[in-house]
Amino acid sequence: MSFTDVLTAMPYIKAGKLRALGVTTAARSQALPDVPTIAEQGVTDYDVSVFFGIVAPAGTPPDRIAKLNRAFVEVLATPKVKQLFASQGLEPAPASTPEQLGKFIGLQLTKWASVVKQSGAQLD
Repeated sequence: MSFTDVLTAMPYIKAGKLRALGVTTAARSQALPDVPTIAEQGVTDYDVSVFFGIVAPAGTPPDRIAKLNRAFVEVLATPKVKQLFASQGLEPAPASTPEQLGKFIGLQLTKWASVVKQSGAQLD
């Protein structure tokens, strides 16, 4: 059994060496549309997603952040990048502003801090 990302699992799934039982995201993966989510299988509110974001150092001027963000949004919307992402089981987030990414990261920090606290895990 394994919990891994779609990109890593896909070659094994296609070769018949791995059977996907579920995806951990809130919605089904476009790369594996026939594989149900964990939530669909009865574990409510289950959403564990890998995400990538581009950040800049604190204090970066807002106009530069806006310019970079516009460029990234433009590139992510191109057919070539959309196809590349889809072939790797990746899906661009619907939220695309720096503020939305900041809010998402904050929510993830809160979520996982709670999980770590409840688990009792500690650093050695």
